[in-house]
Amino acid sequence: MEELLEIARKASDQVEVYSLDQTADSVSFENAKLKDIDSKLQSGISLRIIKEGKLGFAFTRNLISGEEFLQNALDSLKGGVEAGFDLPATRDLAQLDTYNPAIESLTNTTIVDECNRICEMLAPRTNGQINVDAGRVTSRMRLLNSNGTDLSSRSSLYYCRTAIMYPGSYSSISRLVVFKHFEETPDEHLNFILHTYNKSLKEVSPRGGKMKVLFLPDTIYGLIWRLQSATNGKNIYEKKSPVSEKLGQEIFDRQLTIYNDPLNDDIPGARSFDDEGTPCRYFPVVENGVLKNFYYDLHYADKLKASPTGHGFRSAMWGGDSIATKPTPSLDHLFIKPGDKSLSELIKSIDRGIVIAGVLGAHSGNIPNGDFSMGLSPGLYVEKGEIVGNVKDAMVAGNVYEVMKNVLAIEDTLYPAMMGTFPAILFDSVSVATKS
Repeated sequence: MEELLEIARKASDQVEVYSLDQTADSVSFENAKLKDIDSKLQSGISLRIIKEGKLGFAFTRNLISGEEFLQNALDSLKGGVEAGFDLPATRDLAQLDTYNPAIESLTNTTIVDECNRICEMLAPRTNGQINVDAGRVTSRMRLLNSNGTDLSSRSSLYYCRTAIMYPGSYSSISRLVVFKHFEETPDEHLNFILHTYNKSLKEVSPRGGKMKVLFLPDTIYGLIWRLQSATNGKNIYEKKSPVSEKLGQEIFDRQLTIYNDPLNDDIPGARSFDDEGTPCRYFPVVENGVLKNFYYDLHYADKLKASPTGHGFRSAMWGGDSIATKPTPSLDHLFIKPGDKSLSELIKSIDRGIVIAGVLGAHSGNIPNGDFSMGLSPGLYVEKGEIVGNVKDAMVAGNVYEVMKNVLAIEDTLYPAMMGTFPAILFDSVSVATKS
């Protein structure tokens, strides 16, 4: 990397070199039987250059010639992408414990044994199809630039998702666990899946209308996605955000505090710097219902004459190749502050309503404006504090700036989920459409 940096330095004003090495092992069980074992090893390098105010970019999985690689980046300057920012000179960052060496001794045999254990525990107690996906991921990244930044990060992850599928559908009750090293899935998670599935197995057809709706952690992303879009520096710059003039104003219920915390080392993936070398920090987006901040990478901070906030990551909503992706504003370490009610207490407080355990079509609706219209996959119907069955062909719709003003209660526990680490949240007066 140092050699590539020096070569590129001679032909550019500023240079950034990013490398990533990643290994992944995965195991999948379908219908309580081993379906697949897969192992992957991949690495790559990407190069960003700034020359005469323009940005060039190139990436490769197999660096053979530094000169040819640089030429690809120089050729991309013809695209005319403006770069008014300077690459940061970053040093003396917080030290995080993101890698557990115990992950190295984890074998696929151990992962298979754990999946078998889960299936053997659940199978005698349910007729549903049991699916388990588990695996480990280790990664090492390094970032160099011509302004003296030389940063690296190493991380380890073990994950396991257990699901019980409803007959004749792709809907399920599931739960994900993540650790920095191998740990068995706790019995409380497996009992939650089993109990919730068995209680909701009956298909019911309640009438629709406005009612209490409980979003489980796995479905919160359908709402948070809208907030991420509205507070993204790119959409602020392009004037696509409905909250661009609402900093300091109350936009949600006061019970809601939503923040980004890359420094939280309790779960895998903590970071002290983003993919551009900007230091990361605790970052409130909404605090007690009040909109506190927009988030930027280097590019959009420059466009808006703001300071970069440490949110320039090589990521995308539905995944993708980080080597081939340029940094963009991203909230990659989101949390919602927990409340003071257990999940069972939240359900018992529902006289008539829906528990959303999965969604389809979370992308439907005007995302920047906060609109959503999502299919329930599954939706669980609750009467008098008890789950009585699952609802087919039902939808929930609304606007986050209305729905998230009507928070009844928030769960007291956080769970890893898509887009962050969240509790379940109970909302009042949400529109639900059903066949009836």
